[in-house]
Amino acid sequence: MRTDRTPRPRVLVVEDEAAIRDGVVTALADEGCLVEGRRDGATLAADLEGFRPDLVVLDVMLPGRDGLELAGDVRRAGDAGIVVLTARDAVPDRLAGFAAGADDYLVKPFAMAELVARVRAVLNRRGRWPSAIEVGDLVVDEPAGTATRAGARLDLTATELRLLAYLVGNRGRTVSKTQILTQVWGYGDYDPNLVEVHVSALRRKLEAHGDRLVHTVRGLGYTVRP
Repeated sequence: MRTDRTPRPRVLVVEDEAAIRDGVVTALADEGCLVEGRRDGATLAADLEGFRPDLVVLDVMLPGRDGLELAGDVRRAGDAGIVVLTARDAVPDRLAGFAAGADDYLVKPFAMAELVARVRAVLNRRGRWPSAIEVGDLVVDEPAGTATRAGARLDLTATELRLLAYLVGNRGRTVSKTQILTQVWGYGDYDPNLVEVHVSALRRKLEAHGDRLVHTVRGLGYTVRP
């Protein structure tokens, strides 16, 4: 089970567009990953040896050596997963990505929630994404579709389970409604009341078996603490 002693997945993001790179770094950090961002592959060899990523997110069109060439270096250096980002969506381009060793391929522009889901899927297949997360007497196993508290299974909708998994994955941190909308629903422009309604329903189910876990931080968002 994932506890505070369980190593967090390490992800290296190599993307020359600062806005995309910063967005990916933030989204994966919000998921509990340790993330480093680079604008090109100049320090890739040192990062593979020093940072030791479990997964590398690689843009294809990079200054200097391109992402497909760098993917070959990643594959030869170890067993880190690779997710390739590109503006090219033709079949030959996709095949080139997989031939270079990519585990998955995402075409720009993409929804950040989809990238996070693909990164998690690759890490999960490689045994690098802990399945169950434990906070006090709460155990959440999103891949298995289950959550229990004090040994009792919680009857959650799919959205409530995603919401709970996101909150406990960021336990001890405060996440905003916009972050929740982006990571759980995939977009940040829904009515924030949507978050309030689902948090309220989730609290009722959690608190039927114990004290409050999901706390409101006024003006900032929500946090989970036992």
